Amino acid sequence: MKLLDTALDRAVVAGYSRVGYRVRAASWPDDDPQSKALTGRTVVVTGATSGIGAAIAAGALALGGRVILVGRDRERADRVRADLEARRPHARVSIELGDMSDPHDVDDLAARLAEDSVDVVVHNAGVMPRTRTESPDGHELSLATHVLGPIRLTERLLPQLAASSDARVIFMSSGGMYTAVLPVGDIDYRSGEYRGARAYARSKRIQTEMVPILAERWADASVMTAGMHPGWVDTPGVAQSLPRFGRAMGPLLRTAEQGADTAIWLAATTPRPPTGRFWHDRRPRPMNYRLLSGETNEADRRAVWNDVLAAAGL
Repeated sequence: MKLLDTALDRAVVAGYSRVGYRVRAASWPDDDPQSKALTGRTVVVTGATSGIGAAIAAGALALGGRVILVGRDRERADRVRADLEARRPHARVSIELGDMSDPHDVDDLAARLAEDSVDVVVHNAGVMPRTRTESPDGHELSLATHVLGPIRLTERLLPQLAASSDARVIFMSSGGMYTAVLPVGDIDYRSGEYRGARAYARSKRIQTEMVPILAERWADASVMTAGMHPGWVDTPGVAQSLPRFGRAMGPLLRTAEQGADTAIWLAATTPRPPTGRFWHDRRPRPMNYRLLSGETNEADRRAVWNDVLAAAGL
């Protein structure tokens, strides 16, 4: 199975589609998290008002967790909560509003969450602006949403995470990051012609490359830090931002539940996975494929980390 799994991963289309998911899932029954694995644990899910985020929330509730939905739109968040509660009448679901690209919103969100316990954070919020757009503090929006805001929020939540018996932080990346080179010296995409899909891939590359550094940084708080990508998933974001891709892939796209599977597994499986890794379909994956993006050296990773620290105000 290991050879087939690797072959699917390198084939990309087969591995990232629902075909790859179904083939791999056939070997998972003994690998599923235990029933009620998240009982007594609080799971914060950003970008939880549709698609993969809503599916992650549903999966965490199914395992007994308490879920805090984080989103920007109250009406959409209310709809997701109502749907989750209709499916599980005794589920514990709450809503917190916040824009992950806005540092003031992030700080306000962290202050509200400080009144509660936090065991797991899944950073799923995502954007793909068509034109270059800046966050309230002047950073490219994809970078702010996928990298700066999530790191800043986690830093603010470290006291609660350190108090947890099993803290886990999961970054939802994208297989598209394999096509992007780490943008040393230009994390804000100020040079070259701007393209939304390219900005998305660049920011996800930065996010993924920061995972080992963050795992080291948060080790004293005993936080398991993981990056992952969900494969190619049929979500409202794909339909809106990449309509031609969505139409071309059609039935090969994964469901939101299939895309959410690895995030739920990382949040709930025991023993907990090793920290600082990048995952897809419940298995660790390379962070780079030489033919697509080359290899990242440690000096470049640290240079970008220094820029991220400054941009995130840490």
